[in-house]
Amino acid sequence: MMSSIDWHLRARMAEAGMFQTTELIQPLREQGVDLSREQVYRLVTRSPERLNVEVLAALCRIFGCQPNDLITVTAQPVIGRKTGSARGQTDTGIGDLRPVRARLHRPSESGR
Repeated sequence: MMSSIDWHLRARMAEAGMFQTTELIQPLREQGVDLSREQVYRLVTRSPERLNVEVLAALCRIFGCQPNDLITVTAQPVIGRKTGSARGQTDTGIGDLRPVRARLHRPSESGR
């Protein structure tokens, strides 16, 4: 299973009457989080790949919410890719691969 992560910071900001990303800079500073304008812009407009726990806690205090109000994780089934090598078969994972037994020949036996 894979998961889809939805980031709801912009919605929480709108509910609080904040419509510019720069409006979040001062409340974050008041919570002890000092981010540049660019960092705040990226935090608001994109789903973060990594999120500092202090930043998450500050956002929760600012908006009076819980982490699950800012982040929604939805599990999605993984669908195997079809290959052109065999009909109806999907790609195998690395765990499905098995080693091929090596065949050793002595130099004196190479003339056979």
